[in-house]
Amino acid sequence: MIIERARVPLSRWQQAAVAMGSAIGALVDPRRADLIAALGETTGKPAFEMVLERMKKSDEGRAILLERPRVVSEQVGHAWDLPGNTFGAAYAKFMGSRNFSPDDRPPVRFMETDELAYVATRAREVHDLWHTLFGLPTNLIGESALKVIEFEQMYLPMCMLSVIGGTVRFNEKQRSMFLKHYLPWAVRAGRQCTDLMCVYYERHFSEDLEQVRRKWGITPAPQHPK
Repeated sequence: MIIERARVPLSRWQQAAVAMGSAIGALVDPRRADLIAALGETTGKPAFEMVLERMKKSDEGRAILLERPRVVSEQVGHAWDLPGNTFGAAYAKFMGSRNFSPDDRPPVRFMETDELAYVATRAREVHDLWHTLFGLPTNLIGESALKVIEFEQMYLPMCMLSVIGGTVRFNEKQRSMFLKHYLPWAVRAGRQCTDLMCVYYERHFSEDLEQVRRKWGITPAPQHPK
């Protein structure tokens, strides 16, 4: 119900205007998560529709759509109490070490249906879970590499635009490292792993991190080259 109330109906012209304005604003200030989110929503409807259809064909995907879990403090706070080897504890460590909160994600506003709004919300909220699984930092290289994986998994135009914007902001050493090491790895990793939008992560928090990585075909990020 919260997702439904947050929606803002837009005509096609309005969608185009929001997309263009968000793209320009995000390039000017990449820290504007709200603009990046708006760009993803206004350009991502076909991609989210494909994700939704895949979820409907998966047992865990259907359970996610039925129960609509949220990656928010109220529902994932128990991860902070799990044993250190678990996926949930690794996620809690990732969040805590960066002083991140699961509640910081901007709400979805521009999806046409409640079902698509939930899929877009889910994609947004599992972002830090994917950081944890792939062992990626939150610096410019890490975020760009994860956007490549997200593109391979969901085909969201915003992901590729973010990668292009990220490479523009790289210095020469960062660009060389990304293109030589992280980009090829991210393409392979995103293609080889399971359909990550069809994973009910919360049910696997108490499992060993390395075991879930193997189960889902996750290849962790390469070590930072010397």
